[in-house]
Amino acid sequence: MSIKNIAMRIMYDGSNYHGWQVQKSEVTVAGTIETALSRLCEQPVRIQGCGRTDAGVHAELYCANFKSSTNIPVDRLPLAVNSLLPSDISIQMAMQVPDDFDSTLSCVKKEYTYRIYNSRIRNPFYANRAYFYPQNINVDAIKKAARHFVGTHDFAAVRSVGTETKTTVRTVFWYDVEENGCFLEFRACADGFLYNMARAMVGTLLYVSEGKISPDELPTLLTKKDRRLAGPTVPPDGLYMTKIWYNGDVGNMFT
Repeated sequence: MSIKNIAMRIMYDGSNYHGWQVQKSEVTVAGTIETALSRLCEQPVRIQGCGRTDAGVHAELYCANFKSSTNIPVDRLPLAVNSLLPSDISIQMAMQVPDDFDSTLSCVKKEYTYRIYNSRIRNPFYANRAYFYPQNINVDAIKKAARHFVGTHDFAAVRSVGTETKTTVRTVFWYDVEENGCFLEFRACADGFLYNMARAMVGTLLYVSEGKISPDELPTLLTKKDRRLAGPTVPPDGLYMTKIWYNGDVGNMFT
C-alpha cells in the first residue's frame, strides 16, 4: 500500500488539555487525536502540528498532518475520526498533500488572538475562554504601544525560557487591538512566535494601560531584551490560534 501524507484543518477548545504536544502522563490535544486516528486507521499514527499551544490555549484554526497507508477516502476522514473524538476537538477538513509537506515547516505565518472580558462583573459563560479583567483599560495607550511590536525585532523581552530556539528574532506583520462590547481583542500575526510570546505581549500592553510602562518605552524595552522589564504572561484561557497561512492547495483549507 502507498503511504499518503494527509493534512487536516482542526478546531479545539483547549480547556481540558495540557497543551497540544503529546506527553507521557498528561492528556493533550495531539495525543487524543493520535489515539482516535490510530484506532480508525488500524495502525499507529503520529501527527505533526503547526505549533505547540500551551495548556488551556484554544484553536479556531489549526493544521496537523500525518502519514498513513489507510484506504479510508480522505474526504470521509473528518466525519469518521470525529465519531471517535470528544466534543471539544473537531476535524473540519482533510486533504492529501505532497510528501514533503510539514505542518510546522511549511507554515508561512500565524495569527494569535487574545480575548479579554473587560467588565466589573464576570460572565461564567466565558470562563476558560476569555481573560476576566475588571480594571479600566486605556485602549488608546495600548494601541499606541502595540504599533512598536510591528516589524522585525528581537523579542527576547517577551518570551519565557522553555523551548530552545536558534534565534529570538521574529517578524510581526500586524498587531491590532479591537474593542467589541465588553471584549478587547489583541490580534498578532507573525512568521513565528516564541514560547509565551503572544501572552507576554498582552501582559506588557496591560502594564502600559496601568501606567507601569509608557507606550514610547516599548522600543527600548525590546532592545534591552530583559524579560524582567516587560509585563507578566497573562493566563492561557484567552488565547486562540485564529489564522494560519500555507502556500499551494493546502492554503485553501484555511481561507
